[in-house]
Amino acid sequence: MERTMNNIESLEEFYKRKFEWLPENIRKEIGHFNMFDLEPFVEGKATAIPYRRRDFYKIMLVRGGSRVHYADKVVEVKQQALSFSNPKIPYKWEHLDRVGGGVYCIFNPTFFTQFGQFAHYEVFQPNSDHIFELTDEQAEQVSGVFERIRSEFNSDYKYKYDAIRNLIFELLHFALKLQPTSQIDAQPLNASNRISMLFTELLERQFPIDDSHLSISLRTASEFADQLNVHVNHLNRAVKETTQKTTSQVIADRLLQEAMVLLRHSNWSVSEIAFALGFKEVTHFNNFFKKHTGTSPLKFRKV
Repeated sequence: MERTMNNIESLEEFYKRKFEWLPENIRKEIGHFNMFDLEPFVEGKATAIPYRRRDFYKIMLVRGGSRVHYADKVVEVKQQALSFSNPKIPYKWEHLDRVGGGVYCIFNPTFFTQFGQFAHYEVFQPNSDHIFELTDEQAEQVSGVFERIRSEFNSDYKYKYDAIRNLIFELLHFALKLQPTSQIDAQPLNASNRISMLFTELLERQFPIDDSHLSISLRTASEFADQLNVHVNHLNRAVKETTQKTTSQVIADRLLQEAMVLLRHSNWSVSEIAFALGFKEVTHFNNFFKKHTGTSPLKFRKV
């Protein structure tokens, strides 16, 4: 049986779906950036974008009610929010009938090449917050940053894209400061922090599972420890210290998230998904999935 994933939406497909045109230089650019206004709700127009992965980043200020559907949860925006979308995590955005507009920018991963470790921040990582509800005052602050981005984008300034990158970092740090202090408590980058960061990078490098990357190779704490050339007890202590979870819990959470994505987002059989995620027996995968979700993979897929 041929296994296929629903196509990941490219920047070109985004432009065709949304605007029925393509920027002239999109295929020639090393790093692409653009920004758009989010139109207020109009009765009779489509209010949802399809559930799928994209190959680009999107940062949006949305005003009004919305729901964002992920594989494992639905997040509701009540008044206004700042959101961060990325190529790792598929989603579906549903604008409700009270959405009042907004603004967003899109860019591909190469836009930030050699300009900081952009994708390493929490807002783009699995199991972190990607949507931040804002007060009226915070929304005005964020709107001001977007207007500065727009001003730079429409200017003839030679280094305008460097200025835009800095302003995107400003949005990113604005969101991170909204998180509870316990989540972002600044600590020196000690040995535990470094080991935990390297572990997370190794873990994330195995995803997403798709037609060009069919399976993972590292599944256990000891396998990661071997790759990092540290004792497994040292790895476990570092991960526990920095995430408040065991190494096995962090791995299990990431496997579960990818399992949900594949069940909802591909035509792969349960057994194919199980083997892709490193389970030697389908029954082991079924037990794992049911233990963490309370339902079987097949029942989850049918919901």
